[in-house]
Amino acid sequence: MRLLLYNIRYGIGLGAGSHWPVPGVGYMTGIRSNLNPITAFIKGQDPDIVGLVEVDGGSIRSRRINQAETIAHALGHYSVYQCKYGEGSLNQLLPIVRKQGNAFLAAPHVHGARFHYFDTGIKRLIIELELAECTIYLVHLSLKYRHRHAQLHALHNFVTASRKPVLIAGDFNTLWGTDEIFLFMKATGLRNANTLGLPSYPSRAPRKELDFVLYGDGINITEFSIPDVQFSDHLPLICDFRVERNSLAAA
Repeated sequence: MRLLLYNIRYGIGLGAGSHWPVPGVGYMTGIRSNLNPITAFIKGQDPDIVGLVEVDGGSIRSRRINQAETIAHALGHYSVYQCKYGEGSLNQLLPIVRKQGNAFLAAPHVHGARFHYFDTGIKRLIIELELAECTIYLVHLSLKYRHRHAQLHALHNFVTASRKPVLIAGDFNTLWGTDEIFLFMKATGLRNANTLGLPSYPSRAPRKELDFVLYGDGINITEFSIPDVQFSDHLPLICDFRVERNSLAAA
């Protein structure tokens, strides 16, 4: 099974059109045509599951196009999308911002998709995708160190409560890479699919390991790569894995 994780930066790209003299304006305007190469790249990788971080759900920035649904349609995938801010957050009321979310696209039969929310941080969404063989969580952790570690504590509870093999994928915003999540990984027994600690940010000259695919017992990683494509400020992660049969019998 192939999992592709990609923070697509709402499809605004890295070209001159996204660099405005006023900070943040690029996030409000976007470049509609940039979604086409992103879609073509993802389709070319033939993924079974796609985890999209920073995807536009249909604001004026994307010309009212739900980027998750558009990419899913091109792949022939099922899609599930949700705003990444808490249900009671004021961000849910703001134009454009309320359409900023994360999404799963999946080819295999989905047994269930659920939304959970962290108690701390601005970006609070956890998407749980339950497949027949395993459970995958998609997250975009807080920029604040204190909030980020509270969120990791909550993820620990999800992992330990799961009856199926678990993967966690997402943008962890870990400025110190795996060093920052070392204790979390020890406590949960999760391992990093990126065994070489390859950086994924910024895409033009990667220096930081912000994006992760973590996996637990019952999961075997068969291939991992970070393609050098610059359609976003993050590089995508591609992880091929299989679920051990004895772990399914135990579940």
